[in-house]
Amino acid sequence: MIKNLNKSTNSVPVAALILGGSVLVSRLLGLVRDRILAGLFGAGIELDVYFAAFRVPDLVYNIIIGGAVSSAFIPVFISYLSKNKNEAWEVARSFFYMATVGLLVVCALLYVLMPFLIPLVVPGFDDESKSIAVTMSRIMLLSPLFLGLSAIFSGILHSFRKFFIYSLAPIFYNVGIIIGALWFTDFAGVKGLAWGVALGAVLHMVVQAPSSFSAGFRLPGLKNIYHPAIKRILRLMGPRALGLAAYQINLWVITIIASTLAVGSLAIFTLANNIQYLPIGIIGTSFATAVFPNLSQSFSRKDEKSYLMEISRTLRSVFFLVFPLSVMFFIFRAQIVRIILGTGQFSWEDTRLTAAALGAFSLGISAYALAPIISKAFYARENTKTPVLANTAGIVINIILSVLLIFFIFPADGTLNMIGSFLKIDDLPEIAVIGLPIAFSISGIFSLIFLLVAFFREDRNFSIVRDLKEAFTRTLFAGFISGGIGWMVLKLFGIFNPINTFIMIFIQTAVSAVVAIAVYVFIAYFFKYDEFSLLRSFMNAKFKRSKLPQSGPLDQMNDLSHPE
Repeated sequence: MIKNLNKSTNSVPVAALILGGSVLVSRLLGLVRDRILAGLFGAGIELDVYFAAFRVPDLVYNIIIGGAVSSAFIPVFISYLSKNKNEAWEVARSFFYMATVGLLVVCALLYVLMPFLIPLVVPGFDDESKSIAVTMSRIMLLSPLFLGLSAIFSGILHSFRKFFIYSLAPIFYNVGIIIGALWFTDFAGVKGLAWGVALGAVLHMVVQAPSSFSAGFRLPGLKNIYHPAIKRILRLMGPRALGLAAYQINLWVITIIASTLAVGSLAIFTLANNIQYLPIGIIGTSFATAVFPNLSQSFSRKDEKSYLMEISRTLRSVFFLVFPLSVMFFIFRAQIVRIILGTGQFSWEDTRLTAAALGAFSLGISAYALAPIISKAFYARENTKTPVLANTAGIVINIILSVLLIFFIFPADGTLNMIGSFLKIDDLPEIAVIGLPIAFSISGIFSLIFLLVAFFREDRNFSIVRDLKEAFTRTLFAGFISGGIGWMVLKLFGIFNPINTFIMIFIQTAVSAVVAIAVYVFIAYFFKYDEFSLLRSFMNAKFKRSKLPQSGPLDQMNDLSHPE
């Protein structure tokens, strides 16, 4: 049983299914976590402080480790593994030790500087809230330390295509946070949430370590703490780190702005963002993660046809799955928020504002789901600069739009009231926070356009542009038609049935969503959409592995993946 769970997965659809299933479980746990948090604290200052406390620890993790593994360590590790497995493990050990030392030094320094950093993150908080945020951020510095080491294990498992074990880590991370919310808060108050984050990071690492050691990773016996490959990894991760730094700056700006708005604004933004990320993580990120080894292999073999085919097929499949969900997220936004978060201290006013934020976020869901796939295509070519430029440009746009929407445009010309009326929250005084998700969605769309233009212009890959255009057009048609019918069912259900209880809201949403999905599937089947046929073949329980040439590097990795 354990041996089967530890097997490698060569098929992109199967890998995407494994990753998507695990992300679904993890995200559902995340929604349970958010429901618990909303019920305990509501959209108030406690959650504002909790979410703000993540800023500094997240900055450490993302800049030092987050970008290194996905964009730098994995391609370099795979290239060494295809030639000399002993040398590849030297690279992994060297990177592990250097990351450990670097994280310890940086975390210790930030622990001392935290009282000076937090006021820069949340200038709008009062002194007591800033003090609590300092304490929680210091506790959460344990998170980037353990997550950083765990990320190296993730890179190893990813390289060996051991996606199942790799996919369990986020689930255990959320379990730790839930434990903190349910039990640690009983004796530590809101600070117990920070200890839950630290516990989740430890669990994230522990669940992956055994399989990494089983694959061949060992800590003792390092010949040289600074392997020559580290220079190559650092060179590749440099642009990625800059891009992630820009992304973290973006989050800092959002946090700074939200801290100056009404109490609960940061909580509303974050809770809505967590919900909208559900389809992005389950579909977009899972497919991007699953296809990355294949893209790296195809590029290393100079097999451009296979490389482009993987990209085209993945982009079309992801958009086919994500776009109708984004439409439904917009239509059912109030019902979704009430079902997930509507408990305890989470008021009806909180629900309406969070639903409006979710509606604004839904405009960019497809863009944020597709962007990782194009980014992975660049990473497979060891090109980390172009995605960084696209992300940085999008972040700059997001910051500018956030400032303009909240502080200048909305108060000046009444646009805010028009948007608020459209989202049915124009009578609420805290409506200004909706400018943040609007800016976020627009900037995501711009980043995706930047990536697509750069990708097709760089290599003159115009052969798949027509296929993508046709696929996107038919998906848009089916998505809007099915969404419109789902909206009508939603309204008709509300006319003939009382919807003032959780059960009735759930039934209303479920019936409307099932009808919308059925219509979407019918349209795709009736008009013989290629994407529908492709995905249907994936779900026919065949899931045949893609046969790789025997001389390929990934075949050698598969031989190494079963030392037992």
